[in-house]
Amino acid sequence: MNLFFDLVIGGLSIGACYALVALAMVIIYKTSEVPNFAQGEMAMISTFVAFTLMSDYGVGFWAAAGITLLFALALGIVLEVAFLRPAKDPSILGLIVITLGAEMILYGLAGWKWGANQNPFPVPFSEYSGISPGGIMITEINLWTFVTSLVLMLLLFLFFRFTKLGVAMKAVQQNHFAAKAMGIPTRRVLSFTWGLSSVTGAVAGMLIAPISTLDPNMMLDPMMKGFAGAVLGGMTSLPGAALGGYLLGLVENFFGGYVSLEFKSVVAFGVIVLILCVKPSGLFVRHFERKV
Repeated sequence: MNLFFDLVIGGLSIGACYALVALAMVIIYKTSEVPNFAQGEMAMISTFVAFTLMSDYGVGFWAAAGITLLFALALGIVLEVAFLRPAKDPSILGLIVITLGAEMILYGLAGWKWGANQNPFPVPFSEYSGISPGGIMITEINLWTFVTSLVLMLLLFLFFRFTKLGVAMKAVQQNHFAAKAMGIPTRRVLSFTWGLSSVTGAVAGMLIAPISTLDPNMMLDPMMKGFAGAVLGGMTSLPGAALGGYLLGLVENFFGGYVSLEFKSVVAFGVIVLILCVKPSGLFVRHFERKV
């Protein structure tokens, strides 16, 4: 029974990270209908910035995290302005290629600046101590990861629901041309969308780095798992993507605990194939068919 609860706690912890990556991808996808495959590298670069601030300049964790979030916001805006905005009437395939190009540039930049060495990411939370209700150990890092992801998701919900900018972003997502006709500065909104997505990914990166290692490849696996979670829950639904990330974390952890650790990473790709075949719009999104 303890193994079951340990798998649940571990699954929710890693699922929280997948959920944040999924949310970051959905924020952009709802605007452009294109998955941003540079999302992982954006998060990785931001995490390296936090690491550099702490290790080279002696900045405390909380101050470094705050500065990193501002950097992530600027990074997302710069990428949108430098890569997406100059494209003239690009196709969806063209936009995908642009995000892949941005991914390779950021990956190469990280390798040139920080090298391929694996670095520990210092955080003020322990992997070994925590609380143990009913004899079930919940480490500080697991608890912090879960709570942080929930708080960020709540803030995103409140932002999109109750702020003028959040409502403007939803308007642009639903109908770009109508929003522009109503006086919404769509270019600025799109830039901020990329910035907000980058900030969400940066939080995921700083939560993933302590439980793995910090190197240029650190987000390759979480990126694909987050994408799988978004597909599972629905690429057009923020709550659906978050639930999909949590569900994928649980399924993956149970598969590794009861079936096979060697094939644990295959689960996410199996989920993508299965959902695309059975319910392409995702588990938590209503599927619409266009009739001509």
